[in-house]
Amino acid sequence: MIKVNAMGDACPIPVVKTKEAIKSLNGAGEVETMVDNEIAVQNLTKMANQKGYGVKSEKISNTEFKVTMTIGEGQAAEAKNDTTEAECIVPNNGKKNRVVVISSSKMGEGDDQLGTNLMKAFIYALGQQDELPNTILLYNGGAHVSCEGSLSLEDLKSMEAQGVEILTCGTCLNFYGIADKLAVGGVTNMYDIVEKMESADLIIRP
Repeated sequence: MIKVNAMGDACPIPVVKTKEAIKSLNGAGEVETMVDNEIAVQNLTKMANQKGYGVKSEKISNTEFKVTMTIGEGQAAEAKNDTTEAECIVPNNGKKNRVVVISSSKMGEGDDQLGTNLMKAFIYALGQQDELPNTILLYNGGAHVSCEGSLSLEDLKSMEAQGVEILTCGTCLNFYGIADKLAVGGVTNMYDIVEKMESADLIIRP
């Protein structure tokens, strides 16, 4: 038996180490891999099933798992010529694809100044959430919010720095004559806007 220590290793390292151990077998045998998370167990089990190896896993503790693979004589020979890349299961932790749609520089109907202040407060509050949206789409009057002079620029830049995709409609920027004033994010088109909204699990409209 060959033992592999992949504790603390991120995918695809546990799979890569295990495949290398299998290649070093002189004929049939077993490879035992230690990992510290269930995703690594799933990745190793998936690889074993794809190759037809016998596989069993054991949970030793919340942060310690043992995966044992049994490799036959012919399988060991095949493994030496295996050049396929390791594949990983990527957990999404149940996080939804959330898209925020901003179609005006003001929030709600009524007083314009109040509406402007409410939009500023909304975007600030959005940036303070534990889970930020995946994408913020800005079109029509909302195009002004991502341009120079917007009260929300710093909040949008902060969210962009944390990985939020911010996209403003190019047609809208041109219509209002503010294409050269865009100060955060990128330019998009209606086709992309439709795709982003269709793929969203949740659309938020202030």
